[in-house]
Amino acid sequence: MTERGRPRAESARPSGNARALTGLLAARGPMSRADLARAAGLSRSAVSNLVLALLADGAVVETAQRGRPHKGGSGRPPVLVALSVPDGCVAGVDVGHAHVRVALADRSGTVLVEEQAGTQADLDGPQTLDLCADMVRSALRAAGRERSELAAVGLCVPAPVDRRSARISTGILPGWRGLVPSEELGRRLDVEVHADNDANLGALAESRHGAARDRGDLVYVKLSTGVGAGIVLGGRLHRGATGLAGEIGHVQVGEDGHVCRCGNRGCLETLVALPHLLAVLQPAYDETLTTERLRALDEAGDPAVRRVLTDAGRTLGRALADLGNSLNPAMVVVGGALGACGSVVAGVRDAIDRYAQPATAAALEVRPGHLGDRAEVVGALTLAVLRTAAAGAAG
Repeated sequence: MTERGRPRAESARPSGNARALTGLLAARGPMSRADLARAAGLSRSAVSNLVLALLADGAVVETAQRGRPHKGGSGRPPVLVALSVPDGCVAGVDVGHAHVRVALADRSGTVLVEEQAGTQADLDGPQTLDLCADMVRSALRAAGRERSELAAVGLCVPAPVDRRSARISTGILPGWRGLVPSEELGRRLDVEVHADNDANLGALAESRHGAARDRGDLVYVKLSTGVGAGIVLGGRLHRGATGLAGEIGHVQVGEDGHVCRCGNRGCLETLVALPHLLAVLQPAYDETLTTERLRALDEAGDPAVRRVLTDAGRTLGRALADLGNSLNPAMVVVGGALGACGSVVAGVRDAIDRYAQPATAAALEVRPGHLGDRAEVVGALTLAVLRTAAAGAAG
């Protein structure tokens, strides 16, 4: 202890503690001093002193917004502090199998412009990245921003990114194999680019801005053309040793099943991904089924669609039950093209209740994602905001 009775760890590394507070504000948005103290594990007096210093430096501001008294008390609502919005902007780029979506935002994450284009992204990585760069430039022009104002780009790709080399090394995206997407797009735009896979960035978005906001332990599963999971543990994305954590779509569920695009046989993805479900249902309908039509039929109570989607949810839910037994998350968020389908979510819930340990299942909430098909581009923007904020605090 110091002479004033304050723990030595709090006064010995003020810059580190200041970075911790700005990191919390970047991740969670405006917070009270008391909430910052609880989240950072510091005393209220230490946080008050740090906030005063940050206010004096212009790094944070007090907002007009008021928070809630701790634990629902009747005291005066606390003043919230927030990061100052620095000059400049960031971009989020979501590359899907059949689209590219780009959003431009200020450095607080407030979206200024959002654009989307259809493309067959899997077949030609360099050509797709050319399109991404063109769309970022177009968004800058539409927002009246100069290229020099672009501080960073977050890039979402629909395949695992190797943590050691930043390369795409799987055959899931044949036209991207061996590419380093962050370097390629960074070279085209002359800006720092941070890349991650779609499920991880969907998890980041839903945990910061969506269905799982303020949940420290969750699994986000993207159910669309493919199947993948993003895992958040202790408030942080868990990517694994090489970036392959959450590849739930390639869990084997049948030795004699269909050959998967990953090269294995009987993967979960071959039974529950969107192309398989559309192919199963199409013979029963005179009209051509699309994703939008499938969702509409599910909402209208169509019995065949509900049966097939519920079964898919149960198959997915059994794999999630095993993951739940290992990780004990507080929430499963179902996102992607089929995340809003009530039958899928109900099937997942049913399987978790049946196959997870009772205590694990009881503590686990299953919800559809709030951000829909925008989750990945929001996650890409969030990644860019967090990385620029962390770089600014470190500087």
